[in-house]
Amino acid sequence: MSDAPKSCEGCSKKNSCTAKDARPGETPEQHRDRLLIERRLCSIQNKVLVMSGKGGVGKSSTAVNLALALVKEGKKVGLLDVDIHGPSVPKMLGAETVRPKGTEDSMLPIDCHGLKVMSIGFLLPKQSDAIIWRGPMKTKVIQQFVRDVEWGDLDYLVVDCPPGTGDEPLSILQLLGANTRAVIVTTPQEVALIDVQKSITFCRQLNLPVLGVIENMSGFVCPHCGEVAEIFKSGGGERMAAEMTVPFLGKVPIDPAIVESGDSGVPYIVSHGESPTASAVRRIARELIGQTGD
Repeated sequence: MSDAPKSCEGCSKKNSCTAKDARPGETPEQHRDRLLIERRLCSIQNKVLVMSGKGGVGKSSTAVNLALALVKEGKKVGLLDVDIHGPSVPKMLGAETVRPKGTEDSMLPIDCHGLKVMSIGFLLPKQSDAIIWRGPMKTKVIQQFVRDVEWGDLDYLVVDCPPGTGDEPLSILQLLGANTRAVIVTTPQEVALIDVQKSITFCRQLNLPVLGVIENMSGFVCPHCGEVAEIFKSGGGERMAAEMTVPFLGKVPIDPAIVESGDSGVPYIVSHGESPTASAVRRIARELIGQTGD
């Protein structure tokens, strides 16, 4: 039987913790890996998966700005990007060329604007490199991001999942366990809502609580006067949330500056913190804090 990780020795829960006991049929290597994962997760109070059944709804920008909004509320936050084939978090944070440092038995997350961040994008020789992996390889690297990254004490670990209900969200959910909840991102259009409903169904089938739905790109912020005009459909996400009986967290309007911020590597909520769109994200962050009891 393998020994517990050294950092478990000073844990106040050490004597009552059942994770240290090997499970029936568990090999010493499996036991060790599970203990390492439990050790990382033990210091993370809340895990929030940012999901969508549809691509192109602004899920990654929502994850980045929501995580930073939680930081602005005084929380200790990590951001884990598990979009293996299309990691965009490093670009949005202006950290494409940064490489994580490591110790003998762990990897240190990148520090960006007060966030602890990890993404496969930090490990690619070139940002244009394609990752051509099947499910088992993706599952393995996601496990490493939980097991081997020194996340430390966090109030929230925000996880940016790729679109859909495939390997990545399933793998990370199975790893994170208790105190894991989901935020679902959609746009108001019916074509997006049909696919996004599948994410809610995914959560229910796997007993994953849904904190709520965010209706992104809801209205348009005029770059000249700052007024919000509903030039596209609005309210679809709110109606879907009511129909699916899940909380509605709020509407986030389109602001052309979001595109500029993503391309420049300065997160929108940092560069445009007083805008109507940033204020909407801040309200959603405070709603999450209220729901999670922090």
